[in-house]
Amino acid sequence: MIKIENLSKSFGTVEAVKDVSFVVNDGEILGFLGPNGAGKTTTIRTITSYLAPTKGNVYINDLNVNDNPDEIRKQIGYLAEHNPLYDEMVVYDFLEFVANIRQIPAVDFKARLKDVTELCGLKKVIYRPIKELSKGFRQRVGLAQAIIHDPKILILDEPTTGLDPNQIVEIRGLIKALGKEKTVIISSHILQEIQATADRTIIINNGEIVADGTVEELMSSFKGHTMLELELKNANKEDIHNLTSINEDIKIDSVLENKNNIISKLEYPNNIDPREEIFNYALGKNWKILEMTRHKVSLEDIFRTLTVEGGENND
Repeated sequence: MIKIENLSKSFGTVEAVKDVSFVVNDGEILGFLGPNGAGKTTTIRTITSYLAPTKGNVYINDLNVNDNPDEIRKQIGYLAEHNPLYDEMVVYDFLEFVANIRQIPAVDFKARLKDVTELCGLKKVIYRPIKELSKGFRQRVGLAQAIIHDPKILILDEPTTGLDPNQIVEIRGLIKALGKEKTVIISSHILQEIQATADRTIIINNGEIVADGTVEELMSSFKGHTMLELELKNANKEDIHNLTSINEDIKIDSVLENKNNIISKLEYPNNIDPREEIFNYALGKNWKILEMTRHKVSLEDIFRTLTVEGGENND
């Protein structure tokens, strides 16, 4: 289990992370979501003990990162955002080099190599120079080095950056497979990435946690608005604006004319549903409703609302 308690990290006068607290449970895939500069990478580097907290504590399975950095690093596999690799090395040699750094006994290396090669799909490139590999295979090598020592925790910083759509799908599948055996934290500013892989999402902005929960929990608790799109025949712009008389919480977002029809977008709080009232009002006005489409709040809406100011901190 990972436990973050009142974590703050400053660089000079810049406070990149501000009094952050959260828990990641064993076997959980946590999506750590935020705009560029929100404090994601700083938080991750502190968890891995690469950076020391300015204030607060980080515990990995009850070990404090300040007191037990070497032991904690044994329990964590880390794939950095830009995936630093030695391009001149052959994949096999690179993984052997990492295994030596991780102090994996030579007698155990071949078994670990076989496991990570199969899991990461590296069989056909294991004896090729890293510089000849595609971006997708380079990411696979990065994941292989992160798990060569069979860590309990896997931390991935922007793992699909720069990949094409097919490579993204492949890496997502690999991460989900790894998540069956390990606790995983995925840092990203890409909404689709988190939705596709994470069990739970934390949103950070300006160094502070602004949301924490499953996608469903975030959507149900988020006090946003619903957008209703109407296409009407026999209506006019003046009458559309009178819809606000039905309920004072209804807001007319836009009214457009399209040939003989009116297309209007209405907005209202999630805790009301005035569609039946709107339908009855339309009947009374002899309007013909050609379309009535409701658009509920999405994770993108939540993300944009919570991070609208955009952070300027070091990430």
